[in-house]
Amino acid sequence: MSKTKLSEEEKKSIENELMEIENQIETFRKRKIELNSILAAMDVKDYTFKDREGRDIRLSELFGDKNYLILIHNMGKACSYCTMWADGFKDTYKQIEKKASFVLVSPDAPEVHKEFAESRDWGYRTYSAFGTDFIFDMGYDFIKDGKHNYWPGVSVFEKKEDGKIVRVAKDIFGPGDFYCNIWHFIDLLPNENITINS
Repeated sequence: MSKTKLSEEEKKSIENELMEIENQIETFRKRKIELNSILAAMDVKDYTFKDREGRDIRLSELFGDKNYLILIHNMGKACSYCTMWADGFKDTYKQIEKKASFVLVSPDAPEVHKEFAESRDWGYRTYSAFGTDFIFDMGYDFIKDGKHNYWPGVSVFEKKEDGKIVRVAKDIFGPGDFYCNIWHFIDLLPNENITINS
């Protein structure tokens, strides 16, 4: 049985340890961003996607009037965890778009993606990269034994004044990451494991 009554000295010791842990987490988080940015850096061609109506749209057009584009790499309808992340962006994207354009790209065929995105009420812009090399080129499609193995994550692109597009940052999504707050709430529940069904 855990001890419920702590002395002031014990409380202070725990609080100090927690503060040190928080400082370390922030230090490691910033260093992770720096290292991922180094790995992410690359010139990017102007890929063509399909919108929900099956119309062509180029990567350069996704920036709108912004210099930066935050693009979510989603694994598609078959992944319940990717659906959880995508559901979570339904309101937060509004704040993100004050700083950068925000879109989601799926490997699903346009008609499949349209039906699923609308069934989930994703109000932000989403596109299909089906039939393109985009997801593979960005490192989120690992072909093994002739089959596509997608991984979720995010890429940040910058459009230069001359129209050139470069990737300036990236990250992978996974259990306990900072991109989905659900993990952290479930972690607070004793002896619980997160199971998501879309």
